[in-house]
Amino acid sequence: MRFIRSTSTSWSQAAAVLFAWNSCVTAIPLNVDDPASIKSAASTVAYGMMKYYTGNNTGDVPGNLPAPYFWWEAGAMFGAMLDYYYYTGDPTYNDLVTQALLWQVGPNNDYMTPNQTKSEGNDDQGFWGMAAMTAAEQNYPNPPADQPQWLALAQAVFNSQALRWDTANCNGGLRWQILFSNAGYTYKNSISNGVFFNLASRLAKYTGNQTYADWAVKSWDWMEGVKLITSDYNIYDGAGILENCSLPDQVQWTYNAGVVLHGAANMYNLTDGSPMWQQRVQGLLTATENYFFPDNANIMSEVACETVNNCNTDQKSFKAYLSRWMAKSSTIAPFIYDAVMVKIRASASAAAAQCTGGQDGVTCGQKWTNGGVFDGSVGVGQQMCALEVIQANLVKAAAPPVTAATGGTSKGDPSAGTSGNPVIGPNPATITTGEKAGAWSLTIFSCIALGGMSWWILLE
Repeated sequence: MRFIRSTSTSWSQAAAVLFAWNSCVTAIPLNVDDPASIKSAASTVAYGMMKYYTGNNTGDVPGNLPAPYFWWEAGAMFGAMLDYYYYTGDPTYNDLVTQALLWQVGPNNDYMTPNQTKSEGNDDQGFWGMAAMTAAEQNYPNPPADQPQWLALAQAVFNSQALRWDTANCNGGLRWQILFSNAGYTYKNSISNGVFFNLASRLAKYTGNQTYADWAVKSWDWMEGVKLITSDYNIYDGAGILENCSLPDQVQWTYNAGVVLHGAANMYNLTDGSPMWQQRVQGLLTATENYFFPDNANIMSEVACETVNNCNTDQKSFKAYLSRWMAKSSTIAPFIYDAVMVKIRASASAAAAQCTGGQDGVTCGQKWTNGGVFDGSVGVGQQMCALEVIQANLVKAAAPPVTAATGGTSKGDPSAGTSGNPVIGPNPATITTGEKAGAWSLTIFSCIALGGMSWWILLE
């Protein structure tokens, strides 16, 4: 259902009445204590989200979403559908998901697909790489033997990005954009670097290769050094190289907090509960609770844009990723499980109460803090946010993520993404306890200060 803004007071009032009436007579039932109820609600929301997907239509491109959605969000959406199968066991969408994830790999099997490379950012590529990593960790059905494998795809993305690590500017870090001709090439953003950190930590845990762990430590240290990760564990958006990354843009987004939290939780798990990583995980969670669950409430909000009613298409999906990564962090860093689930349970109930729109009466809105009054905002992002936070209530009953040593069946390729010159050696190192303990797409125009000027973030 699409509503056109009008200056007419009577129309605005009528629309408000319609929204309120909708919320009274329709909604997605959800009992967060009942797995069957959670699965039913997730099924309804997943169906609503996949109705937007056209890549399986004749003449369309598998893996792509129609405008106004960008390529990276399609990768994120298929990550959500991997989670849907993982949590619910419903294979309805698996063929579509597999087709999409394999169609978009590109000629070098590194998610640098020709239809996207001219505008592709490190974060865009990284969201597809994280989806492949998720497939490996969840023992999602492997592709045919003659197709690229999930682990190898994640390794290819990581390796190609490790080769882009830029020590000439700001002493390290990844630029937002891959091509110098793209706006944002002089910006080093937290989502690109957070995705890299996230992938490194998960590859270290899955493969047992110390080099991945070393890269995770290196990327954390760099983000902390330029104060993209603050002393109280807030995650700022990014910084410009023209100022040597000395003036970070202090806007905060849920997906930045989530991607770093999940990476840190993997490092905590990898290092057998290192006190350093435990402190970081707890600090990140506390900062997340304080900022993205405002007014001492348990309902998640995209504070930077929801409070001023100006979230764009991309931003309307961000809560999905924080929901995803909070839940997954709670199983590999179980000391935060209880605190996480208080937030997830309340946010899921609020999200389901907001799913009262559309002609079907179960289309999800954006603002979970609206108390069940439908806000009229619909789309892929809104569906994905509701899906991830609802199905996250099944996390404790789900099988733990696998590794190569605990039943993982996905095959890797340490030289993937490097044209045969591996950044990661082919023989996984044995990680000792001591070693362990030592151990956004052309869719955003970021806040970069240029000679006293400031560019506000605009996401297409």
